[in-house]
Amino acid sequence: MAYEMAKNEEAVQPSVLDLLLGGSIPNVEKDLPTATYKIDRLSAIAGHDVVFKLKALPYGKVHDIERFTQDVDVNILLAGCVEPNLKDERLQEKFGGATPADVVKKMLLAGEITDLSQAIEKLSGYRRLTITEVKNA
Repeated sequence: MAYEMAKNEEAVQPSVLDLLLGGSIPNVEKDLPTATYKIDRLSAIAGHDVVFKLKALPYGKVHDIERFTQDVDVNILLAGCVEPNLKDERLQEKFGGATPADVVKKMLLAGEITDLSQAIEKLSGYRRLTITEVKNA
């Protein structure tokens, strides 16, 4: 009898609301995912790993960039790059860029910009499947 009660208790699934209210579900606006990516070409030139730390963008930021700016990939990269600081004035001096966007275009190849921008979009939940259909639920 005790075995059956334990079995029934294991079979009881908490409600989705209870799971969302539980302490393990983070507020993504406060805890955005990050990842690091090595730029192979720059690493080979520098003789050391050139690694960019990227973070996800909060809801709507990617859409705002897509709607209101030119050079979408460049602006997504500028918004989602944590390290290095692509807006550092020393980079503007070295590469002769009037703006951080100019610096990015003078420092990185077009494909590198696109790859980094897409990595930020993936961290933000775009360009990948983030849901699974439940059959017979």
